[in-house]
Amino acid sequence: MRDETVRQALDLLSKSHPWHGVDLGPKAPERVTVYVEIVPTDTVKYELDKESGILKVDRPQLFSNVCPSPYGLMPRTLCAEAVAAFAQERSGRAGLVGDDDPLDVLVLTEKPLTHGNILVQAIPIGGLGLLDGNEADDKIVAVLAGDAVFTGVEDISHLPALLVDRLKHYFLTYKQAPEDPRPACELTRVYGKDEAFEVIRRSQADYEARFGAFHRALTRGDEK
Repeated sequence: MRDETVRQALDLLSKSHPWHGVDLGPKAPERVTVYVEIVPTDTVKYELDKESGILKVDRPQLFSNVCPSPYGLMPRTLCAEAVAAFAQERSGRAGLVGDDDPLDVLVLTEKPLTHGNILVQAIPIGGLGLLDGNEADDKIVAVLAGDAVFTGVEDISHLPALLVDRLKHYFLTYKQAPEDPRPACELTRVYGKDEAFEVIRRSQADYEARFGAFHRALTRGDEK
């Protein structure tokens, strides 16, 4: 009885965690749940504290970069070996590793979201293959489900070129200090919906490899 009480308590803690306790969704990768961390009006960079599951201040926004759309992570994903292997295959670069974080996602919408720390439903349409040093740091681009303007966009190739350039510029420069001669990150490719789906699947596989046994241990006995 005591073991069951402990298990239920741990299960409750896990369910409250935006990374570990939220399901990506039964239709993933075609439709996914996104945990939004920051929005374009934020003057500081918020980031999920991965230990506690609480949104924290990572740093003030020191430079003029403004996040172009709501930005966050996909629950129960991880960028590790499988994601890095795919980045190597597609970029032709050797020696890549995952950044060991949840998969990042930017959600396009016409509606201004006033704050983060929320869950939204989104439709992936492509992504940006970024490298931060030797770390694969993919940014999935998605559209908000039901959005009046972006709902009909099925692939990143359907977006205006200027909008895609804006996304590329942000992610290439958001870590760059004024005195740095080169961007901190490198863009290897812009990819479409099918490749984005594969990155998501691989991030799910990486998460399962790292945390799957933990989840099964917490939920054992639920079907008894």
